Amino acid sequence: MKLRFVSAGAAQALVAASAKSAGIAVEGSFGAVGAMLEKFLAGEPCDIVVLTRRQIDELAARGLVLKDSVADLGAVPTSIAVRAADSAPPVCDEATLRDALLAADAIYFPDPAKATAGIHFNQVLERLGIHAKVASRIRTFPNGATAMRAMADAAGHPIGCTQATEIRATAGVKLVAPLPAGFDLVTVYTGAVSAAASEPAVAARFLSGLASRL
Repeated sequence: MKLRFVSAGAAQALVAASAKSAGIAVEGSFGAVGAMLEKFLAGEPCDIVVLTRRQIDELAARGLVLKDSVADLGAVPTSIAVRAADSAPPVCDEATLRDALLAADAIYFPDPAKATAGIHFNQVLERLGIHAKVASRIRTFPNGATAMRAMADAAGHPIGCTQATEIRATAGVKLVAPLPAGFDLVTVYTGAVSAAASEPAVAARFLSGLASRL
């Protein structure tokens, strides 16, 4: 059995683990939520779509996903990461977060236009008043997983920011802490069965199993 996904990258590790346990093959697209929403609306075939709660609710209202299949999969904090071998800097408040970012020679994060974490973190840099200072050090990638893999292989003294699930799923990096209060973001990711799913019953059972892992 095979299920096709169009999904936020933050859910990829959960999907992969559940699929392995269930003996189900998974294919499709995983990435920044904005890009995944575009793919889904453009008609990329899938059985299950995983996006933010707001986006799924909007799709359900339009009849593009099955309303009775909608299920929250988890709340994920946007978090700071460093390479696995590096010391974790304090990032517990505005001052320590600013200092940690200014001390890094490269800052890795996902697409500031389409990725939930990337959009938010770009705004954090602005609110900290350091965006212009660190602009030449910014390294952005299509999604958080790609950003973390690149940081894991980087030289120097890099730091990164993306969803906690993407950090934990990437070898060579480690989670330092969620962004501190006042700069934090927790995103609820939600799944639903596509109205055009080829295997709606199988997809619904799998999605229910995903939600039960919370």
